[in-house]
Amino acid sequence: WSATKNLKTKAFYMSFGSTAVHTQSNINRGDAYAVRLVHDTILPMPPTKSITVNDVTFNMVFVQGGTFMMGAASDDKQAEVDEKPAHQVTLSDYYIAQTEVTQALWEAVMQDNPSANKASGNHPVENILWNDCRLFVQKLNELTGLTFRLPTEAEWEYAARGGKRSCGYKYAGSNDINEVAWYEDNCTASQPVAQKKPNELGLYDMSGNVYEFCYDWYAPYTAEAQTNPIGPSSSPNARVARGGGCWKPQDAGGGALFC
Repeated sequence: WSATKNLKTKAFYMSFGSTAVHTQSNINRGDAYAVRLVHDTILPMPPTKSITVNDVTFNMVFVQGGTFMMGAASDDKQAEVDEKPAHQVTLSDYYIAQTEVTQALWEAVMQDNPSANKASGNHPVENILWNDCRLFVQKLNELTGLTFRLPTEAEWEYAARGGKRSCGYKYAGSNDINEVAWYEDNCTASQPVAQKKPNELGLYDMSGNVYEFCYDWYAPYTAEAQTNPIGPSSSPNARVARGGGCWKPQDAGGGALFC
């Protein structure tokens, strides 16, 4: 999740199992993580806002705030231990990007493309660290005069569930994973964004294509109700990554975070 001072091409790795946390230093930077933008609402609030940066256009989708149960139900046998307990979360309105940040947008802002799979500009950017994402957002804000940021884990999950339009699907937009996600059983590498069915809010690839960084430090869930949570202010753990990926964990280069 962070490069070392003397080994900028290496990173620290942390994975979370059902009974233990595993750490390792100086491994190869992972190629399994992407980023999705968030923008706080400014009146008026159209359902979609198109923004252009250096001739590259991307869409931000309005998410009406509300209250939902975050995390897995107690009887969900497929859930990991750290996905429980389910707890009530209330969120304010915000905008979230319709797709993962593409390589074309990353290049337009950063003037480089670190991705391992450079098949097209419409593929999601990957092979990035959390600090790379922070610098990307900073430069994007300077170019646009707007205030983008990374989504909190709660905002990411609420949007993936479909917000107030949620139909209660198992995956983001469907009960059939193949309708909405690229993952290890239907692909061997990342795919162009927005090729599968969107979820109820019109968001693409929330259940699978590449894992997506969130703002929060990783921390266990608690049962207490929360409003606009942002996670702990610091932690010895990694940053949270959500969603699913087309790489198997053992092929992810830098390891995969399951949070």
